[in-house]
Amino acid sequence: MKTIDLRSDTVTLPTPAMRDAIYNADFGDDVYGEDPSTNRLEKMAAEMVGKEDAMLVPSGTMGNLISLLVHCRRGDEIILGDQAHIFYYEVGGMSALGGIVPHTVTNQRDATMRLEDIEAAIRGDNIHYPRTRLICLENTHNRCGGMPITAEYTDSVRKLADRYGIGIHLDGARIFNAAVALGVPVTDLTRGVDSLSFCLSKGLSAPVGSIICSSSEFIAEARRVRKILGGGMRQTGIIAAAGIVALEEMMKRLADDHENARRLAAGIAGISGLRVELEDVRSNILVFSLENNDLTEDDFMGRLEERGVRFLSRGPRQFRMVTHQGIAAQDIDLTLEILKDVVG
Repeated sequence: MKTIDLRSDTVTLPTPAMRDAIYNADFGDDVYGEDPSTNRLEKMAAEMVGKEDAMLVPSGTMGNLISLLVHCRRGDEIILGDQAHIFYYEVGGMSALGGIVPHTVTNQRDATMRLEDIEAAIRGDNIHYPRTRLICLENTHNRCGGMPITAEYTDSVRKLADRYGIGIHLDGARIFNAAVALGVPVTDLTRGVDSLSFCLSKGLSAPVGSIICSSSEFIAEARRVRKILGGGMRQTGIIAAAGIVALEEMMKRLADDHENARRLAAGIAGISGLRVELEDVRSNILVFSLENNDLTEDDFMGRLEERGVRFLSRGPRQFRMVTHQGIAAQDIDLTLEILKDVVG
């Protein structure tokens, strides 16, 4: 039985070109700055997003944590959305390891935070308050259904941050999905932020790795923090080689994932007992709900699992599916057939 794995784009497998690149990669000790494949990847990544420098890290969570630790001192406060991945899914690392205080602001349906809410969250100069040091954005936004955030919005946050002397970090795990969804160069979405991280291992399909991009000074300090966290790897060309292929070849096919997500959402919208907001499906993530009260959440997921369809629960009777390189158009058709059988 075929498995259709819609849990996340993290389940993507390396392409044949990536496997070949890994086998033939040039290696060196990256802690000494001597891995040629890693150096090439980092230079390529920085240029693509319009920043001076970049650094390879094992994961997006580490990329975000390192960035926050460079921006902030212990006791500093950051402003971020109440649905932000950094707040929701990164184990409180900013507080546990950095002594950083999160100040959450409501994410709107379009994944933005209202500018007036951000401004209201900025602390005044008072010895009773932590210092507001950073604003964190996310693009595309995971818990807001893969919603892309526009360049105009990011630029408006930049203007606000500049008035108060605050930095901006972008959790850009799926920033290239955002650029494709909005039809703009990725640099339009990154020009207004001081630092960003993005994943090689999601829609870009590399087996492992994320990249931090910022100024040369920031990245130099980030290398020290990465070493503190145990992220100083050695012959990282084995990771970087696949990442190079990801940046060279995989972005051009992200639009296919978005189209498959829209087809899946349109099909779900036509199934009685399921509900999806079609206008909210903008990239490769879709969220839908079960309105058939004859099925429990566990029954619903279990019956689809038995038929080979895997996806995630997002809360009471709400679910997430993510399209990616491993999901073809015929997989969408089969998933819709199974959904009809199970719900009907």
